[in-house]
Amino acid sequence: MTVHRPRDMALLDRAALRDAAVGAVRKLDPRALVRNPVMFVTALVALAASGLTARGGEHFGAMVQISAWLWFTVLFANFAEAIAEGRGKAQAASLRRTKTDTTAKRVAAPDAAAFETVAAADLRTGDFVVCEAGDVIPGDGDVVAGIATVDESAITGESAAVIRESGGDRSAVTGGTRVVSDRIVVRISVDPGESFLDRMISLVEGAKRQKTPNEIALTILLVGMTLIFLFVVGSLPVFASWSGTAIPVVFLFALFVTLIPTTIGGLLSAIGIAGMDRLVKFNVIAKSGRAVEAAGDIDVLLLDKTGTITLGARQASEFLPLPMVNERDLAEAAFLSSLADDTPEGKSIVALARGRFGLAEPDQADMRFVAFTAQTRMSGVDFGGASIRKGAVDAILGLLGGGRGSRELANLVERVAKTGGTPLVVAKDGRALGVVHLKDIVKPGIRERFATLRSMGIKTVMITGDNPLTAAAIAAEAGVDDFLAEATPEAKLELIREYQQGGRLVAMCGDGSNDAPALAQADVGVAMNTGTQAAREAGNMVDLESDPTKLIEIVMIGKQLLMSRGALTTFSIANDIAKYFAIIPALFLASYPELQALNLMGLASPQSAVLSAIIFNALIIVALIPLALKGVRYRPAAADVLLKRNLLIYGVGGLVAPFAGIKLIDMAVAALGLA
Repeated sequence: MTVHRPRDMALLDRAALRDAAVGAVRKLDPRALVRNPVMFVTALVALAASGLTARGGEHFGAMVQISAWLWFTVLFANFAEAIAEGRGKAQAASLRRTKTDTTAKRVAAPDAAAFETVAAADLRTGDFVVCEAGDVIPGDGDVVAGIATVDESAITGESAAVIRESGGDRSAVTGGTRVVSDRIVVRISVDPGESFLDRMISLVEGAKRQKTPNEIALTILLVGMTLIFLFVVGSLPVFASWSGTAIPVVFLFALFVTLIPTTIGGLLSAIGIAGMDRLVKFNVIAKSGRAVEAAGDIDVLLLDKTGTITLGARQASEFLPLPMVNERDLAEAAFLSSLADDTPEGKSIVALARGRFGLAEPDQADMRFVAFTAQTRMSGVDFGGASIRKGAVDAILGLLGGGRGSRELANLVERVAKTGGTPLVVAKDGRALGVVHLKDIVKPGIRERFATLRSMGIKTVMITGDNPLTAAAIAAEAGVDDFLAEATPEAKLELIREYQQGGRLVAMCGDGSNDAPALAQADVGVAMNTGTQAAREAGNMVDLESDPTKLIEIVMIGKQLLMSRGALTTFSIANDIAKYFAIIPALFLASYPELQALNLMGLASPQSAVLSAIIFNALIIVALIPLALKGVRYRPAAADVLLKRNLLIYGVGGLVAPFAGIKLIDMAVAALGLA
């Protein structure tokens, strides 16, 4: 089963625009509008204006146009939200296609041979199911017996199968994926309707997204501003009557809608939905919008060393012979003992020996290779009466019976450890020859990425099980700010709590059951999809591709979300200030000729001024939809630099845009005789 998950959806896709237009009309339902107070008030004003227009009267033509543009304002705001939701629903529709009516082979116990065939919907937490090659895994769970390769392309979009086995950090399986080879027994961990796939579907559907605390706070601010402008506009008839003039009520309605923060009110929901959508494109599922926002505020980043900071595959970098031992002899012994070693370390030893000394591969007919095992922690070869072994320091010293030449060997081992490497001791016929320096290669460009994070005010901390000497060397090479060596689950948890008690927000990633407490404690916990069910439950984000470096991208996306919301809020408020000074002079110019000094745009008439302002107010929402969905471009910089840039671009831009836009629309309205 292969499902192509959509990575992006073109904003101008005809089908998407058609669906969004239909959705915008459906969202006129008061039960949907009430979730957006600013747009709900705008709809009420549009309804009242339509009622007054239906009664007729003076300025009937302008009243019809104002009523129509008031409704367009509501529809355009609904349209923005519908487009954002449509992008999430496209993702959800693709995920739904992975759900099939599968059956399961349920067994009484992991070692039971007999099974009964049941529907996947009948499985409950704690049930055991057998999955063999070709079977679709019927539900989320953990492998309790066996090992198999699993095709997870339906979830991750990646075609390469992954290994799932019992007893480790790669035991979690997801319902809807398919077993490619071998046989496993899975213990179901969720009931029907509560699976990871079900939650993914609900999370990526914008309609089911809960408002975050920041959104709620901003909504309260917008409601407060709406009330303020209600009092401001409500007081204008008093001033008008005192001067002996009257302002048509429908003009006051239009003025009120143009002054309240309809721009950010109409785009707020779309910004939040689009933020989660950007995460989905990176194959990261956030369990809540709160987690996405928290990622934007992170100032401490905990990163595992292996696979995140380093490549995770150690490479031989040099041969260090003991005194009275020739380097070529050491290299030749290490070379011969590694010929049958298919690990990255073994292959790198062969490559280094060939590169330095041009060693040729001998006839292996008389060679007896000794494979590496977790018990012996060494490997080697026996041939021609000679015995060569290479392995961990303590394992080889134990083989040598106390460690002849141990003082010199200890010096070499310490030398390698201080540089962050791993020493591999080589011995021949009961005598140590020297050490192979295995270097954990730091990923290219990672130092620059950490420098970028540092410029954003984020502290990076490397977590590793290595000894402090090795950890310090890798930390210095990678450029992290701090490190935690010989890390245990308790140590990770304590470190996170220590930072949080100091007022810091912490993010970390993990995949094992021993990472679950720390993932749950962190403000942003990113669980690897290849990890255990406990880790996936504890984290508030799941990386479907299990790439620990995604943590850096997640922080960037979170900051982009916060920046986009802040930038458009700044633009909207600046718009309102500009529109106030653009319209008020035009409305009262007849009564107070002195206001001519403030009529900077020279608008044709009060009717034209109001109509131009209401048209601009509606069209600016449409113009900003692409920016709300794509997000403001984020460049790593200090907070004060970002604030100054946003104020300059979106603050000044928000002040200038209404003057230019309203003037151009006023000229068109006057030329067409619409007012």
